[in-house]
Amino acid sequence: MTESSQKTSHSMIYLPVSGKFFIALIGSVAWVAFSIWAAQAWMADLTTHIGMVLAVFLVYGIAIVPGFMNAFLAISLLLDKRPPHSPLSVYPPISILIAAYNEEASIEETLVSIERQHYPGELQVIVINDGSRDGTATVVEGACARYPWITFVDLKQNGGKARALNIGFKQVLHDIVITVDADSFLYKGALTSIVERYHSDPPNTRAVAGKILVRNSRYNWITRCQEWDYFHGIAAIKRVQSLFQGTLVAQGAFSLYDRDALEEVGGWPECVGEDIVLTWALLKAGYRIGHCEDACLFTNVPTSIRQLVKQRQRWARGMTEAFAKHPGILLQPRLSTFFIYWNLLFPWLDLAYTIGFMPGLELPTFVWVLFVGVLLRNGLAALGWYTIFDRALSVLGNVSLSMFLAMALMSLRLWELASLALPMLLILAVQTAAMAAYAVLVTFRAMGRNYDAAVLAAGHCGFGLGATPTAIANMQAITDRFGPSHLAFLIVPMVGAFFIDIVNAIVIKLFMALPIF
Repeated sequence: MTESSQKTSHSMIYLPVSGKFFIALIGSVAWVAFSIWAAQAWMADLTTHIGMVLAVFLVYGIAIVPGFMNAFLAISLLLDKRPPHSPLSVYPPISILIAAYNEEASIEETLVSIERQHYPGELQVIVINDGSRDGTATVVEGACARYPWITFVDLKQNGGKARALNIGFKQVLHDIVITVDADSFLYKGALTSIVERYHSDPPNTRAVAGKILVRNSRYNWITRCQEWDYFHGIAAIKRVQSLFQGTLVAQGAFSLYDRDALEEVGGWPECVGEDIVLTWALLKAGYRIGHCEDACLFTNVPTSIRQLVKQRQRWARGMTEAFAKHPGILLQPRLSTFFIYWNLLFPWLDLAYTIGFMPGLELPTFVWVLFVGVLLRNGLAALGWYTIFDRALSVLGNVSLSMFLAMALMSLRLWELASLALPMLLILAVQTAAMAAYAVLVTFRAMGRNYDAAVLAAGHCGFGLGATPTAIANMQAITDRFGPSHLAFLIVPMVGAFFIDIVNAIVIKLFMALPIF
């Protein structure tokens, strides 16, 4: 058989969606069986302390069920060989709905990103100003003069996103409706890709969710974490759900809808999670929801813990509203129902991790004290609930450090080590010389060869010859005589208290918990 004929035979192999589902299911069940076998010692040990019921609750909630989910997702993604969407001979006209509330700073860029799409079909963009109190209306009115495809609806009173979309929906002229958030940016070719995917998907598809990515991912560590969440979590799950004929959320930030289907289910329900409830209404009506992995939109995500918590609370409430308004969807015999039951397990998993995972780490007491101190110091400041008086904190820290060193020295029983005095002195001398040489030749030079670098080198000597308190004592001795070094007292406690003491303790404990020991 020639190479070309081999490629042709391979391309003719077709595995139906149901077959892929059962392969993923069998593989994940096999992984669960292996996990249960590997966790026998863990289960037996926990059962003797907390009983069988609580042991099953924790072990299955922390390891077994999440392992099943991850195995199912991984196998499904490996089997997802969807055909690429092809260019259309004629691109249909589309209507885009943008509900905006206080989006003066971002709505202009959103409209520019739509202009740069160069969509080959007729374009209608309906911007609904939902009673904004800033200059959103002025910005959109100025854009109307440059972009003839804009239809502007100016609502004088804020009524919520669902109400704004339903009012804008009355102005729609075309059969394909796309929603775009007002603080987002469409990536090149996003409109063309999502329309092509809609036309290449199965005939019963009535909505297609685009891929949402993080635009402000370099703002701080919170946005960087969400970048991975959106890319590896949300986008991957949507792709697997669409493989099995039912993406559970066609998000309002960027999704395509069939106009007749929207009218059939009554448009967007006026609730917190209007996009989730709308999607479930379409699924309940028997329609398929797809996902276009290369139709990308970048959006701004929360930049603080408080904003992130509020966002995830809205998402959780939206899921609750969907269950409340469409409970019958749990009884529909379709593959996507599997993922709806999947969502019911998350409260159990969250509770198991909360009460079982972290408390299950038997760490030294001082590590828990350090961990709580890190959380309180940074959490209270980030949330703005309490202003930390740094000078008082410094005084208390110095007093505590002095007491710790005094108690440590008083507890030493040097007479018990008399026979080992000479070897210990030799080891200490070699260690001191090696640490001093490293601090001078490496640490001092790497840190910039300045005063801060000298204080950091002294702190490094403290690490090498003792622990974090020793490092702080060394640096304090220098700064008391030669002046403060804010950089050194920021870096050393952070590295010593968190990255070394806390992280090392957790890593060592987890390593010792492996079944090989």
